Amino acid sequence: MKLRKGSQDATGLTFGLVASKFNKFVTSRLLTECVKALSKAGVADDAIEVVRVPGAFEIPLVARQLARSGRFDAVICLGAVIRGDTPHFEYISAEVSRGVLQASMESNVPVIFGVLTTDTVAQAIERADPDKLNRGADAAKTAIEMVNVMRLLKRDVTGDAPPSAAPARRAGRSTARSKR
Repeated sequence: MKLRKGSQDATGLTFGLVASKFNKFVTSRLLTECVKALSKAGVADDAIEVVRVPGAFEIPLVARQLARSGRFDAVICLGAVIRGDTPHFEYISAEVSRGVLQASMESNVPVIFGVLTTDTVAQAIERADPDKLNRGADAAKTAIEMVNVMRLLKRDVTGDAPPSAAPARRAGRSTARSKR
């Protein structure tokens, strides 16, 4: 039996993060802990780009754009959808999860679902608590592992490791600077 699993070494990797502003009291905590986990795993500060969007529904479009840009090894999506008194929760939750999966499948880049879908505010706060089970940090660890798993699988198919997205990101950044 051949077993493949990704490591938690993120040195040299680049990450795009999409975080919703709606329910900011939760999403800001997810974002903070996600960035801390990436840094702890070896990601340089300039290898993390954060895009804030109005709400969870807007996450998939931006995630797909980041994933297709070629600048990131993975994209992490962070948000919080909390059930209310109307069916709005079901519509938003379903479409966000579907859109995040679609972005990943279309781009062949790991796009990680770090969007909380909870029944209560208390549940959302608990899942964003840095002293408990912060799902933002979990999303970062999942992203790192998926990048490394995908590299292992690609190496098996092609015989060599795929290049990091970092060079494309740096090239795009220098182009942006020259336009200013």
